[in-house]
Amino acid sequence: MRPFDLSRIGTGLPFAEAIDDLTRACAAHRRAVVQAPPGTGKTTLVPPALANLTLADEAKNHGKVLVCAPRRVAVRAAAQRLAHLDGTALGERVGHRMRGHSLAGSLVEFVTPGVLLRMVLRDPALEGVAAVVVDEVHERHLDTDMLLGMLIEVTQLREDLVLVAMSATVQAERYAALMGGAPTVDSPAAIHPLTVEYAPHPGRLRGEPSFYEHLANLARRDVQRHGQSVLVFVPGVREVEPVLGHLGGLGVPLHGRLSAAETQAALQPGEQPRVVVATSIAESSLTVPGVRAVVDSGLSREPRRDAARQMNGLVTISEARPTAEQRAGRAGREGPGRVIRAFSEQECQHLPAEVTPEIAVSDLTQAALWLACWGTPRGEGLPLLQAPPAPALDAAEATLRSLGAVDSSGTATDAGRALAALPLDPRLGRALRDLGPTAAETVAVLAASPAGDIAATQAPRREVERLRRLVRGSQQTVTPGAVTARAYPAQVARRQDSDYLLASGTRARLPRSSPLADAPWLAIAEVSRSGEGAVIRAAARLSEQEALDAVGVTEEYRAEVTQGRVRGRLVRRVGAIVLSSTPVTVPTEQAVTALAATVRAEGLTMFQLSDAAAHLRDRLAFLRARLGDPWPDVSATDPEAWLRPELEALAGGKTVDLYPALQRLLPWPETARMGKLAPERLEVPSGSRPRVDYSEGRPVVRVKLQECFGLAQSPTCAGVPVQFRLLSPAGRDLAITDDLASFWSGPYAQVRAEMRGRYPKHPWPEDPWSAQATARVKRRGS
Repeated sequence: MRPFDLSRIGTGLPFAEAIDDLTRACAAHRRAVVQAPPGTGKTTLVPPALANLTLADEAKNHGKVLVCAPRRVAVRAAAQRLAHLDGTALGERVGHRMRGHSLAGSLVEFVTPGVLLRMVLRDPALEGVAAVVVDEVHERHLDTDMLLGMLIEVTQLREDLVLVAMSATVQAERYAALMGGAPTVDSPAAIHPLTVEYAPHPGRLRGEPSFYEHLANLARRDVQRHGQSVLVFVPGVREVEPVLGHLGGLGVPLHGRLSAAETQAALQPGEQPRVVVATSIAESSLTVPGVRAVVDSGLSREPRRDAARQMNGLVTISEARPTAEQRAGRAGREGPGRVIRAFSEQECQHLPAEVTPEIAVSDLTQAALWLACWGTPRGEGLPLLQAPPAPALDAAEATLRSLGAVDSSGTATDAGRALAALPLDPRLGRALRDLGPTAAETVAVLAASPAGDIAATQAPRREVERLRRLVRGSQQTVTPGAVTARAYPAQVARRQDSDYLLASGTRARLPRSSPLADAPWLAIAEVSRSGEGAVIRAAARLSEQEALDAVGVTEEYRAEVTQGRVRGRLVRRVGAIVLSSTPVTVPTEQAVTALAATVRAEGLTMFQLSDAAAHLRDRLAFLRARLGDPWPDVSATDPEAWLRPELEALAGGKTVDLYPALQRLLPWPETARMGKLAPERLEVPSGSRPRVDYSEGRPVVRVKLQECFGLAQSPTCAGVPVQFRLLSPAGRDLAITDDLASFWSGPYAQVRAEMRGRYPKHPWPEDPWSAQATARVKRRGS
């Protein structure tokens, strides 16, 4: 088979000068990191160069070259460009493989990360593959990070497999170290001179409509002045239309939801200048011909998980500095260019230094399933640039256990492996598997991150038919709401006043003028944070019965103490949504159980703690936080175990003091040291013994200033310096310090000057070190 003509393919591409370095590195080490800015030609030249390296070694010709790029649009465009430069039809020597559409290539295939991940999970040896290129690793997408770690392990299994990681920003050393000291291949930038203009707008960070009109005006003005095409960067698809609306026929969209024909139209040079309004898709993966100016909104959209609200969504933030540089570079690809930043120069100087890795902030449910199927639950032992955070992994594994995808140890089950094989998020895969082919249309809509009313959104026919072929089952019709609720049961919501209460306990609101505003029940696909709280971005109507079927109904006795009496209620709920609450008489045993459940949910708030009990509770909490075991965590201790006598007394209508119960929690024999580690009281030089307050999480003593004369150093409790609230004779704070030596040497002089005239009967000596501490006024005449 003939090799690629690299001299023809590389004409005019700066990376052509680095091909020999790449070939030598891969021949000697089988691994390499390519560091080359956008526009140098690395995505075009590296794959055919590796294919030629494989063809040259006939004895070790093990197959094709796979090139992983983070977006379908980029995959399609790169494959089309290389096939065109090779002079062959797409699907012959060069092909692509992505969700829902594939054209096999005999030598090079461009693939999306999800496709390659499932290939690796299905066949860890990657039979028939000679080399893998992972492009745009600097963007720190979650699936790319996972994939690179798995591929590094594959190269340990197959020493003949070539692995190349490609980055457009200066992170090559980190990737080289991760890949076991892989050599780095550099290529110079191909950026022409750029002029930078700043045109800030006050509504940028708030996403005001006038800001997107501002972007359109900046682009139109540049076209009128220079007669050249302009590329406008906005944070996401939602913002493309407002800008286009102000551009009329001058504007062209470019984002990942366009059809192949629409994308091709945006990437073809036009006869007249135009304004291409693009998402991050155009930052590095694609070249938009004819562009000589960039208008940068300065905004990026990144995934975020709100653990407290159990919400996953996208947030709009200021872009990172490397992103601003990449966007600017698109203006200098074909000649001297212009960058118009819709923010101030000062804002530019304070942009984040690095792109936030998705692994640090995203929902990890899909990633956790991949890791479990790979045999490295929680990523333990897998070479990753950054370990996934434990709290997010805990939440992901809890979701996977609810799907039956992993067992209690985090190991993938057969059901989990089946879900991982589907080209869907596990939650969508479970909905499709459970509800059958008729759910395919809604699942296809949900997989494309819809907005607004899910039932009013249509999915591409080809994708729907593909999903239908993946499962068998009943042909009974299911509503979009039922499908959405099966995928996201915690996001089933009922209307309460002007908001919706989710089964997870979160409150959210619909945008104004939403067509769903009158729905009593919703199945929510996307809910995100905003300055005014949680906002429902995509949802479908749901009947009450569908809600009950998706989440399930629980019944529990709840007991509360009102005016010394225990009152019971039978509560029916759907998650956090209360369906009914009926007064009932609670038998003693059920009352104890119900009271214990209330303590678990609300802590000790139902009890009126005596002063002694509250103080002991605070001391225990301080020791637990400071020293850990064996000092107990009161909130985590089973109330039915340590509080049973008190709960029984409450159930019988008796008054309860928690002090004896808290004493039962004290660990023996360590309790003997409690008076030293966290004393109840602390003696000061005047001889008085003020109480030590631990309610703020640290030891605090409130005492009159005159009682501390001569106390040079703050004492400690369990290694924490005591904070002194030094009081005036009237009991008001004069100073707060945990460093008495510094206070006496400095601020005391100012306090003395202000207070001696106000309280002349009390001593205010110039030398507090040697003065007699006292709680009394001065003697008459002294």
